[in-house]
Amino acid sequence: MGQRPITFLRQVVALCTYPNLLDSPSFPEDAKKRARRILQGCGGNSLGAYSASQGINCIREDVASYIERRDGGVPADPDNIYLTTGASDGIATILKILVSGGGKSRTGVMIPIPQYPLYSAAISELGAIQVNYYLDEENCWSLDVNELRRSLNEAKAYCHPKVLCIINPGNPTGQVQSRKCIEDVIHFAWEEKLFLLADEVYQDNVYSEGCQFHSFKKILYEMGPEYYNNVELASFHSTSKGYMGECGYRGGYMEVINLHPEMKGQLVKLLSVRICSPVSGQAAMDIVVNPPVPGEESYSQFIKEKESVLNNLAKKAKLTEDMFNKVPGVHCNPLQGAMYAFPRIFIPAKAIEEAKAHKMAPDMLYCMKLLEETGICVVPGSGFGQREGSYHFRMTILPPIEKLKILLEKMKDFHIKFLEKYA
Repeated sequence: MGQRPITFLRQVVALCTYPNLLDSPSFPEDAKKRARRILQGCGGNSLGAYSASQGINCIREDVASYIERRDGGVPADPDNIYLTTGASDGIATILKILVSGGGKSRTGVMIPIPQYPLYSAAISELGAIQVNYYLDEENCWSLDVNELRRSLNEAKAYCHPKVLCIINPGNPTGQVQSRKCIEDVIHFAWEEKLFLLADEVYQDNVYSEGCQFHSFKKILYEMGPEYYNNVELASFHSTSKGYMGECGYRGGYMEVINLHPEMKGQLVKLLSVRICSPVSGQAAMDIVVNPPVPGEESYSQFIKEKESVLNNLAKKAKLTEDMFNKVPGVHCNPLQGAMYAFPRIFIPAKAIEEAKAHKMAPDMLYCMKLLEETGICVVPGSGFGQREGSYHFRMTILPPIEKLKILLEKMKDFHIKFLEKYA
């Protein structure tokens, strides 16, 4: 997509991978300092050795310090932190220890619709029960506790709902949850004894005025000991999104709080089956949570690169929303965060009939025709789930701004022709 990697992150990973470079004058001292610290935490001072299953100790300490800084001093214990192969591995592992029972007592997992398909796939693989709750498209994809309650009560007839998944900022919908909304969700989880999964991999990607990222952990703490000592919560972060975009390293972490000690033992055992997450990914995660600070020589370049990526994404979010809303038959909510647009598209009845004849979802037909006629590849909304009779697609806002403008113009022309053809 043309996004340049963050120099400092690549420098530290390079130094860790080939320690002979520690003598090179081409690398800044602050990068060398971090690389030495990481290597000291590695078996045999090498990135090529297995690490402890939970991850390298000093990196888990850095993650804990990062969480404390992010959350304004809310304490974080390195022992509750597990380094994972991207966030996906953490999410799948936690679901694995939570799923049990048979028949009506089989574990139900509540997920937002639209959702990132990792959830439905993991639930299906584990033979758990998917329990859908719908985000409110009319209110910028917000989450309403009444909808959670409806979903939970209906599910109790055929399963045992135990887990509530939240994606904030949202994928594919890009909404950023308000503090009040998070408080309501936590209260609901406390009331119903649900295990909360907070997928927070887009925490650096917040663009809209008046929107701010609040971590579930911070709000849970601020709600007082009745909540903070009782609600089970696993939060996830990764090197793949944000301003880093280092998805190939497969770096991530999860912080799990209020897990019963016996469950914790089982979790460590389960993680040890896959030995450890990639150690180079653990090193990349360390740089995300322990970046250069004011006064260090790499700080000015780092902050310039980070802000450039995030400011560009904010511009592209606004541009995409504005362009889509000028097209007849397309409605796009504000892209408050993350890195996707998820516009609703009007599909004429004739096109719906044609899709049925080809045994495909109407928005799949739309996306295939878009791909064939323009070379633009987007994902149909039916892949994420959507309300009956509504159609969407997900498109990334990552391409460079000039390319994105051309792409949006092509999509506009395609959509108008599509409406004419099937009118």
